[in-house]
Amino acid sequence: MSSMRVFQLGLRRAAAPAFRGNFAGRMVQRRLANSQSTSASSAEEILVKQRVNRPVSPHLAIYRPQITWYGSMFNRLTGIILSGGLYLFGFAYLAAPTLGWHLESQSLIAAVAGWSTWAKASAKFGLSMPFFYHSLNGVRHLVWDTGKALSNKAVMQSGWAVVGASVAASLYFSFLA
Repeated sequence: MSSMRVFQLGLRRAAAPAFRGNFAGRMVQRRLANSQSTSASSAEEILVKQRVNRPVSPHLAIYRPQITWYGSMFNRLTGIILSGGLYLFGFAYLAAPTLGWHLESQSLIAAVAGWSTWAKASAKFGLSMPFFYHSLNGVRHLVWDTGKALSNKAVMQSGWAVVGASVAASLYFSFLA
């Protein structure tokens, strides 16, 4: 006999006494709650008493922060930054002729050419860091999908490796490329 059949049979036997009696096999619903109307103040008192007895779920502040938290948070943020920036620039590029903006490559190159070296490097770092972090963290997740590097130690090491490689690649791209 299958385990599901044994479970169903046991459930029927346990429920059988509830179906016997004056009701001839019909199930009767009983309402055990009070259905009298109460004033607003007494209802508020009841609610306050109930809240005192409710368990309080733990807050994130009681846990020690982990690299996986920050990695997940920054992966989502960089994804939002990259996709949001792409959509904003795409819509601006489409609306540019109507609004009289000049977002052609020549205009953008001429505008950036007037910036200081530090401003150019900062802008490059600001654009490249989300890209490199999101890309390298995506590779990390693809490795996890193969079932590798899932131990706590490997997850921490790969998390810090992604952060380090992202910063190094962004700095290289910002100052040397």
